[in-house]
Amino acid sequence: MAAPGTLKSDCSSCFALCCVLLPFSADAGFGVDKPNGRPCLNLLDDDRCGIHTTLREDGWPGCTVFECFGAGQQVSQVTYAGVSWREAGNRGEMGAVLTVMRLLHEMLVHLDEVARRSPDDDAAAARRRIETLTAADPETLLAVDLDEVHDQVGRLLAHASVRVRRRWPDAADHSRRDLAGKRITGDLRGCSLRGALLIGADLTGCDLTEADLLGADLRGAELRGADLASSLFLTQPQVNAAVGDGATVLPDDLARPGHWT
Repeated sequence: MAAPGTLKSDCSSCFALCCVLLPFSADAGFGVDKPNGRPCLNLLDDDRCGIHTTLREDGWPGCTVFECFGAGQQVSQVTYAGVSWREAGNRGEMGAVLTVMRLLHEMLVHLDEVARRSPDDDAAAARRRIETLTAADPETLLAVDLDEVHDQVGRLLAHASVRVRRRWPDAADHSRRDLAGKRITGDLRGCSLRGALLIGADLTGCDLTEADLLGADLRGAELRGADLASSLFLTQPQVNAAVGDGATVLPDDLARPGHWT
């Protein structure tokens, strides 16, 4: 069992918060449309998923892409001290807190990468501030100015990206470009793909050494044989949404999705 405070999801320590508190739609790969606050039709009384082993086969691929970065168990076991929405009757509040916590945890994931790859005192201070917030009570969490925190962290990540990628002065800048469905060629080492729309794009065999993938939309992107071992700010949900194979090289801290062949 993963302890609260870790940055990877542990459903066994969570009250199925994503299955209850978050809205989802059939168009996004969740089988049916569901409003926030309504338990998923596949949720069992013990907070487990009744079709967990066959989600993709049963038409629920969206569930295999989602990652809360450990926010679920943090909210369940720390913020609400192990008291479930089933007992407390506070689904609405818990849903709002989960949304805040997930964003804070995702920022911690990126700041941890900065600490590993290009340490910076300001980034370390921001991480300490956010970590303190994740241990706060619901009222404090709901009062957080997320825009301010997000903007600060965004600047720190941008500075770190420049420091890491400076050895590629001629690298391409594809930031926020619409590259959906396109075959991406050329030297992508050290390039910026920040916020790029890469839905269904073909990056087969590409070398993405130190390429910045912060916020890139990789849904259905072909990553077969691609080298992402040292790509910047790549997250598990991005990997889960893409298409790879045994030759795709991932960072050590990311898991190879089970649906990749």
